[in-house]
Amino acid sequence: MTRVGMTGLLVMGMALGLTPTSSAAPAEPALSPGLVQAMRQDLGLDEQQAKTRIRQEATATKIADTATTAAGDAYGGSWFDADKGKLVVALTDQSKARAVRATGAETTTATHSAAKLASVKTGIDGLSKAKAVPAGVSGWRVDARQGGVVVDVQPGARTAEVDAFLDTVKKSGPVIVNTDGVQAPTTFAAGTVGGDPYYTGNVRCSIGFSVHGGFVTAGHCGGGGAAVYGWDRSFQGNFGGSSFPGNDYAWVRTGGGWWNVPVVLGWGQVSDALVRGSWEAPPGTSVCRSGSTTHWHCGVIQGRNETVNYAQGAVYEMVGTSVCAEGGDSGGSFITGDQAQGVTSGGYGNCSSGGRTWFQPINEILRVYGLTLLTA
Repeated sequence: MTRVGMTGLLVMGMALGLTPTSSAAPAEPALSPGLVQAMRQDLGLDEQQAKTRIRQEATATKIADTATTAAGDAYGGSWFDADKGKLVVALTDQSKARAVRATGAETTTATHSAAKLASVKTGIDGLSKAKAVPAGVSGWRVDARQGGVVVDVQPGARTAEVDAFLDTVKKSGPVIVNTDGVQAPTTFAAGTVGGDPYYTGNVRCSIGFSVHGGFVTAGHCGGGGAAVYGWDRSFQGNFGGSSFPGNDYAWVRTGGGWWNVPVVLGWGQVSDALVRGSWEAPPGTSVCRSGSTTHWHCGVIQGRNETVNYAQGAVYEMVGTSVCAEGGDSGGSFITGDQAQGVTSGGYGNCSSGGRTWFQPINEILRVYGLTLLTA
């Protein structure tokens, strides 16, 4: 049933014409009943609230770059405020407020600039590259709303080593320690089991987004030119590039008669989604994930440019979300409306009790490998 739905979208995509452009401004979102239902289920919204939020988020995404430019050196970060239905920009200098509001955004006061907070986070990243971060620290991120760099520490792991690490990083600037719901993050690869995946060796992962000549996925799923096999176990292609840890992205050059389409599977839970671009959604925006294990789930983008401290090593410039995921969902699609956001990396928790999941931003993957997102 899922594949029948996808075929319908392929026909529609061919009628529209596939273009290599991934940067076109998001059009007025076409609201699929399935998408609205998923947001009602995962975000607790009624139908009208879901439709309103999708429209407001599309507007916030469109104006984010312009508002950042208007803020200049006073920029302290930005996010989508669901209660206000608007993009909010934090400013260290209120003389910039009028110019920012002219873009359609709201403003608030920031104690520290985004550049300062980014500098603090970069310093912590440096410690991780030197292998100086304790295992009890799950990750860290800039949080403009709280005005600091949030360091996630696993409850019960507050050892003398962790305390010494926290004392060190607090000297560099505003650091906020968070233990609420924090667990040790793991990647979401899985052993060979049934579903609608791709396989490499004994690992099952999920396709992210189609690009011209292949698809993007998570780096921890494989690399080194390894062969990839599709859901039906037929040869699908080979890894064309892969990076993990440090990054968590890869791309597969397809072969064996497989062809690529700008579609994200809804798994019969929602209508399959056509991909029309890759505008980056700000924190606070809703986002949905498609993966071969737990299928379709939605949540909220909680932070950008986060560092995740996996057992294999830290991964940088990630996006943290409240969306759940499980083993085998690795590499799968994160999408807001019709705009590709990134590929599933890892997290903690599951889709029964909830959890936190990170994705690697799609535009970075496209830029690193010189790929072009396939769009409808």
